[in-house]
Amino acid sequence: MSKLDLYKVFCMVAKSKSFSKAANDLYMTQPAVSQAIMQLERELDTRLFTRTPKGVFLTNEGSLLFEYANSAINLIHVGEEKILEFKNLTTGELKIGVGDTISRYFLLPYLEAFHNRYPNIKFKIVNGTTLEICAIIKSGEVDIGICNFPLEDPALELRPCIDIQDIFVYGEKFKEILSGPMSLDKVVKLPLIFLESKSNSRKYVEDYMMSKGIKISPDFELGSHDLLLEFAKINLGVACVTREFSREYLDKGLLYEVQLTQEIPKRSIGVCFLKSVSLSPASTKFVEILENKRGQEHFAKMQ
Repeated sequence: MSKLDLYKVFCMVAKSKSFSKAANDLYMTQPAVSQAIMQLERELDTRLFTRTPKGVFLTNEGSLLFEYANSAINLIHVGEEKILEFKNLTTGELKIGVGDTISRYFLLPYLEAFHNRYPNIKFKIVNGTTLEICAIIKSGEVDIGICNFPLEDPALELRPCIDIQDIFVYGEKFKEILSGPMSLDKVVKLPLIFLESKSNSRKYVEDYMMSKGIKISPDFELGSHDLLLEFAKINLGVACVTREFSREYLDKGLLYEVQLTQEIPKRSIGVCFLKSVSLSPASTKFVEILENKRGQEHFAKMQ
């Protein structure tokens, strides 16, 4: 028997004060229990029990050992129960890396759905750019990231969730100039409002325009999507934004979409995580919810 098994037998005998009763509780034969106690006593070179016709009783040395062994076995049982709780999603923590814009306009319905299904799982949300999120996934600070694609990182598993469209929007001041269809090379001659250069969204649009021989030189470079919309609303320029995240401004007539003669190709928002590490049960369930087609349809209707 392993040392752990010997201690389990020892604790059961100490509690029941009987070899035969311990044998029944452990589904063992009485000789096997007796042999286990004798083996442990030999290994420790100490007598642990006093045998009497009325049963067995711990010696002083046995009482000291029982205090520690019983605590250790109880902790093991608690650990096993915690593992089951994690597997059954009755406890645990889900750590997600995500940017403010994606969190606000995409992630919230999925967080709500997950929380309603697994209310005992705690959330830890870490904000950052796509590159920052990739770094904290690899450092183990978060379990999964919700990022702007395309993304190239051989260490990460990438799973697209929804397609999004980059567009240009403008306020009342530019309405007359931009009322008809407009080519990209003409749009860039106007005052431009873009996300800062380290943004993955900005890089995607800029790379596409460069492939068409069009170079951009923004008049404003901002740190959030909401600021892009606000700057465009007060007529500081034409802003490059995500259509799905700008619906409120467009539907209320606060901003207008530039009708491009050729749309920028769609890109994706998706979930990413380390290839080399298995996802926790909570992370696995959350990814399933993100990939659920009904959930995506629900998101599309919300927009």
